[in-house]
Amino acid sequence: MSLSRKLSAATAFGMAAVMMLSACGTDSGGGESQEVDFGYIGDYNGTSLLAIAEDQKIWEKHGLKVNAKVFTNGPLQIQALGTGDLDFGYIGPGAFWLPASGQAKVIAINTLGNADRVIAQGGTTSLEQLRGKTVGVPEGTSGDMILTLALKKAGLTRKDIKVVNMDPSTIVSAFSSKKIEAAGFWYPAIATIKKQVPGLAELAKNSDFESQVAFPTAFVAGNKVVSGEKGKTAKTIAALREAMKYRSANMDKSIKLTAEMLNVPVGQVKADAANVKVLSVEELDQMTKDGTIDKWLTGMTGYFVDAGKLKSSAAPKTYYTGDLFTAATK
Repeated sequence: MSLSRKLSAATAFGMAAVMMLSACGTDSGGGESQEVDFGYIGDYNGTSLLAIAEDQKIWEKHGLKVNAKVFTNGPLQIQALGTGDLDFGYIGPGAFWLPASGQAKVIAINTLGNADRVIAQGGTTSLEQLRGKTVGVPEGTSGDMILTLALKKAGLTRKDIKVVNMDPSTIVSAFSSKKIEAAGFWYPAIATIKKQVPGLAELAKNSDFESQVAFPTAFVAGNKVVSGEKGKTAKTIAALREAMKYRSANMDKSIKLTAEMLNVPVGQVKADAANVKVLSVEELDQMTKDGTIDKWLTGMTGYFVDAGKLKSSAAPKTYYTGDLFTAATK
């Protein structure tokens, strides 16, 4: 993956200082572009809208200058939102418990994912065979979520296996070298593993649980950004909406732009996008208004309570700013 979009620590700190001095907790509201630090994950879900917005000059149109920073997972971005190192970011379904616990706001639902799997070394044919085995998982992610759901369906718990918290790159190397027997993980990284372990087994996938819980991805914002920088928030949501419209109408181009931003082959991104259900702005508006998204979020918080991530369920309206999303039409 290209590192050209990463800011150096010095630049990031300098940028933060400039933002603090110029904003002073309020929106500038003037003609100058507002600086925005935006986190993303290097896959189709997490990158496509940012790639489109840059290529189509959508950020510029909405008076924004976006500094895109790549992350390996959602929880790290939630931390960065909390410290003020990011204004906005992207999370997969496994990290939704963090905004549900009050640590950030969901400003836009993005897509529905079907890229998560429980994978095991070749010859493994059931979850029950993982009993006592070492299983890698990036905790607090959709890989963690798919593993927990799969274990429960098989009548197992995490106590029946040896769970090791690993970052995504470590899972790729550990599974490929057979240092772990299984993993709760996702595409496109699984495709990388398959090159080394072509006979790996896929024991569970998102669609196995679609009647129980949805797997939405989303864009998130820091609590202070939503409450104190309303103009910036509205502009960012409006820009995301415009990029969504372009993506829905130009899927092939969106794949090409994503590949260019990530500096990876188009075929790799196309395969990744095949595990994604893209939602149009019109669908998202309707599902926000008719309660479909609230239903998804309620189901997810129920899962997170059962999984021990949340102490109690949280009402979607406390962390999903659906009213801001549907209002940002310009």
